[in-house]
Amino acid sequence: MKMSLMLVVIMGLAGMESVAQEYEIGQKNKEFTVKELTVRVGDKMVFTNQDPFFHNIYSLSEKQSFDLGSYPKGNQRSVVAEKPGTLKVECAIHPNMQMIIHVEE
Repeated sequence: MKMSLMLVVIMGLAGMESVAQEYEIGQKNKEFTVKELTVRVGDKMVFTNQDPFFHNIYSLSEKQSFDLGSYPKGNQRSVVAEKPGTLKVECAIHPNMQMIIHVEE
C-alpha cells in the first residue's frame, strides 16, 4: 500500500511539470514590456494594450504565424505556443515594436 501511494505522488509531481503557464506581455509607450521571453509549447501569451491607442500584434514566423487584430487600450488578446522555435513578434501599426519569443518543448 505504501508503494502505491508513493507511485501516485510521483506521478502527480511528474504531471505538474506539464501544466501550461500564462505570460502577460504589455504594450506601453509603443513598446513591449518584455523584449525577449522563453516559454514552452502549450503556454499562453496574453498581450495587454496599456497605451491610449490601438495595437495590432502579429508574427509571420515560420514556426507559428498569428495576427491578433487591432485592439484598444485596456483590451487583451492571447495566443498559445504551438511548436518549438523562435517567434519574432511585431505590431502592424508601430513598426519599431518588436520582441522575440523562444518556444521550447
